[in-house]
Amino acid sequence: MKPTEHYLNEITEIKKMMEQSSRFLSLSGLSGVLVGIYALIGAFIAYQLIYIPGSLYYREYYSNQVLGEMLLLAAVLLVVSFVTVIWLTTSKVKRKSEKFWSPGTRMLLTNLAIPLVTGGIFMLIFLSREIYSVVAPCCLIFYGLALVNAAKYTRREIFYMGLFEIGLGLLAAVLPGMGLFFWVVGFGLVHIIYGTIMYFRYERKTANK
Repeated sequence: MKPTEHYLNEITEIKKMMEQSSRFLSLSGLSGVLVGIYALIGAFIAYQLIYIPGSLYYREYYSNQVLGEMLLLAAVLLVVSFVTVIWLTTSKVKRKSEKFWSPGTRMLLTNLAIPLVTGGIFMLIFLSREIYSVVAPCCLIFYGLALVNAAKYTRREIFYMGLFEIGLGLLAAVLPGMGLFFWVVGFGLVHIIYGTIMYFRYERKTANK
């Protein structure tokens, strides 16, 4: 039994090393919760700027000042979310005595970035033509595609989250007047639920050890 157990342990270690080299499994669930909260705050501010008070419908006209404020809001949310994810994820990696920058990390970020950058450029083209109703669908659909594309290099939950984001984006395209509502669900509530699941499924056990 001992030689057999020894071989099994070696196989387990080899499998673990191969998995660590090809996949990044240390994404922070808490960062997902915080990103969702940031999104809810951002959506509340955006509602005040672009919606008719007490309605789910966009204003018919936006001043350059409002557009500038919206772009600034989006930039701030993006930077704060990115910093939060990197900070909490690197902290988790250090606690596990692992390396943050690995082949798995590079593949994850590359596969995540390609759809995101493409979607960002695509959305800016429509914004330059003053077609604002596509913003929410584009954000959700391309973000979902990015998650699906990157899922093979991290946790499987990311794949299903991506499919859900794509579905919300398609609904937002069908119901353009409710774009912010779907944005709140996709970037706010879904992130909070995802982060909570990830924390209790993968991080709480480690934290209690």
